[in-house]
Amino acid sequence: MAIHPQAGKLAPLDSLVNIPKLMSAYFLQKPDVTQAEQQVAFGTSGHRGNAFHTSFNEDHILAISQAIAEYRLQEKITGPLYLGKDTHALSEAAFQTALSVLTANGVKVRVQSDNGYTPTPVISHAILTHNVSSNELSDGIVITPSHNPPTDGGIKYNSYKGGPADKEITDWVAARANELLAEGLIGVKRLSEQGQTDSGLIEPFDFINHYVNDLENVIDMKAIAKAKVRIGVDPMGGSGIHYWQPIADKYGLDITVVNTEVDPSFRFVPLDKDGKIRMDCSSPYAMNALLNIKDDFDIAVGNDPDYDRHGIVCPKSGLMNPNAYLGVAIEYLSQHREHWPADIKFGKTLVSSGMIDRVVNGLGKQLSEVPVGFKWYVEGLYQGDMAFGGEESAGAAFLRNNGKVWTTDKDGFILALLAAEILAVTGKDPSELYEEQVSKYGRPYYKRIDVAATPEQKTILSRLSAEDVKQTELAGEEILQVLTHAPGNNAAIGGLKVVTQNGWFAARPSGTENVYKIYLESFISEQHLAELEQAAKALVDQVFAV
Repeated sequence: MAIHPQAGKLAPLDSLVNIPKLMSAYFLQKPDVTQAEQQVAFGTSGHRGNAFHTSFNEDHILAISQAIAEYRLQEKITGPLYLGKDTHALSEAAFQTALSVLTANGVKVRVQSDNGYTPTPVISHAILTHNVSSNELSDGIVITPSHNPPTDGGIKYNSYKGGPADKEITDWVAARANELLAEGLIGVKRLSEQGQTDSGLIEPFDFINHYVNDLENVIDMKAIAKAKVRIGVDPMGGSGIHYWQPIADKYGLDITVVNTEVDPSFRFVPLDKDGKIRMDCSSPYAMNALLNIKDDFDIAVGNDPDYDRHGIVCPKSGLMNPNAYLGVAIEYLSQHREHWPADIKFGKTLVSSGMIDRVVNGLGKQLSEVPVGFKWYVEGLYQGDMAFGGEESAGAAFLRNNGKVWTTDKDGFILALLAAEILAVTGKDPSELYEEQVSKYGRPYYKRIDVAATPEQKTILSRLSAEDVKQTELAGEEILQVLTHAPGNNAAIGGLKVVTQNGWFAARPSGTENVYKIYLESFISEQHLAELEQAAKALVDQVFAV
């Protein structure tokens, strides 16, 4: 795809989303559940949509909130529900809608004490710390579409294990929500604002100090302070904006927040490669403002609106590729967490870089390769038998220093602070350590593309078996593996991965668009990567033709 001519620049004012019009659409447009694109559908990160497209509107949140309340009753989850929101415009409206339904169903809800924002990992951390010391299990809801554009909204349910609820749960919630929509919402309970106040079910909670005060148990904050690492932070207008100063104050860190603005139009975020405002901290275009001042800091970091992603900027190399940072983080943590069991696993998704495989193998550690979606890491992190889980899309989490669970959702804070710890302890920034890995294991060339596909073709791709692939060679190399299930947990990947000695590709149908995604990587050259791309497309076309 061609790079938009305005990529990396601020959007013209007349192109910004009309927030009043967006909010009106949230309340006025009513979904038609006979239309698939207007139904409730939980993907890898909850239900997301656009109010203008009638895919994220008040009725959706009423139905989803009621379904979650009924699920909690069914499962006898009686502890408080931790409710968080990010800084998208629709998040505020959906937050209030959810509160009205949850309280009407008798659910005790804990919210940020000053009606502020609460990041995704903070909700996960609060659930887990509560459940360690209480007989009444808690769960949570985070209202966020992650890094999606300002027009979008999202909502996800986190189970009592702290992370994204598994497919069995979200399928039940989605089915019940769509049933409620089809019945005209007659089964939805709701309280007025005064009724919510009178219920006594809304409890203010100091998420900030609860989370910040515990950070020293997952990050070596003393090492960062002692080394006087200069850290630059661009919150990108997100929900973690009020956390950085308390972190600096408590641990004596040199942190400069370079942008303190919060505005639901996100007008201060440079346009992404396609010309859209997208708060993607792994995009050099969206992170351009921070990249322009990277030399002012030893390490600079950015996060998306709900803080489950991280972007790491080093003075010499700029923004690190997320795949590259994951490998560095794994190697560092495996060597500097003495209380972690020697046989602990390190997790990656099937579409993450093969460099991670080589690093983990070089360390003599166990690798667990799972399908796309952080929910596949929840159980391992929760039980403490997986030290680290990461995704190529710049999301990861890891255990406490003592080998116990920290969060079971992606945590952009700790991955950002880990970069500072790495520099403080080793004297080298993560990009320098990555180049050392390249010298040892080879340089990977990675790419992701979208390819047009009909709904029928997407269905074929999602239901493939390894036997459907008849080829024995790919881009000049023998095919070593054909995977339709993840080696780490034998879960279906909803697509295909083909592996050779020095390359691989994975193909997965998009859940929202008529395309399939191809992920490619070569350890030989850019030319070989191009050959892999053509060979991958040809292989998938052959499968479609059968």
